[in-house]
Amino acid sequence: MSTTTDQQPRVAVVTGAGSGIGAACAQRLALDGHAVAVVDRDLDAARLTADLVTRDGGTAVAYGADVCDSPVVTSTVESIVTDLGPVGILVNNAGILRDAMLFKLAEEDWDSVIDVHLKGAYLFSRAAQRTMVEQRYGRIVNMSSTSALGNRGQANYAAAKAGIQGFTRTLALELGPFGVTVNAVGPGFIETAMTRSVAERTGADFEALRGRMAESVATRRTGQPSDVARAVSFLAAEDAGFITGQCLYVDGGLTLPSLPA
Repeated sequence: MSTTTDQQPRVAVVTGAGSGIGAACAQRLALDGHAVAVVDRDLDAARLTADLVTRDGGTAVAYGADVCDSPVVTSTVESIVTDLGPVGILVNNAGILRDAMLFKLAEEDWDSVIDVHLKGAYLFSRAAQRTMVEQRYGRIVNMSSTSALGNRGQANYAAAKAGIQGFTRTLALELGPFGVTVNAVGPGFIETAMTRSVAERTGADFEALRGRMAESVATRRTGQPSDVARAVSFLAAEDAGFITGQCLYVDGGLTLPSLPA
């Protein structure tokens, strides 16, 4: 397997890596030469991603874990360290959608979205930073979203993704003295099974939605999981050590200020 860099190989953990953006991140980090722990609540999905990595000549091990379960997270990270070595890169990507307008938003849907995105990132970061601090090296990349800036029908998701940015900046301050950088990536509209399922659930035509989203951004196209994976690869690289506490939007220009007509 040819790698994209000559940086020192690390152990990279990617949560929610059974599909979509997480799977693309796992494959990209393996291409960069890292051994990848593919973590997903669905162990079979995690195994599929790990198989893709190994078929391409990389190193990957699949782990089934609920990112909201503290003992499970702790034991999973311990297993990763035993199987692959100390964690050098962590990508907190696990996430779910439970969209609804506020008056229809069920309490359990608020709790589940906040827990998976925020508590999951907290638990995995807390577990992984121990080996990073010991090594005096680490890269944590958290998955935010353009929805952090506000998005109709996504009060729970927007709150979680905005919280990710505050969490990122705080960890950057706390862990920076130990050689650990902490950044976030904020995807815009990315074509994944999740975005397709949301369109189906709301009765929207996905192709029409994709067309509208493409017309709304400067690049005139929608994003692919590989677009996000490249940004994660950049922030996870050894030579990105002077970048921390930032959120890199990967949105085709969606968050650019609009010019007067």
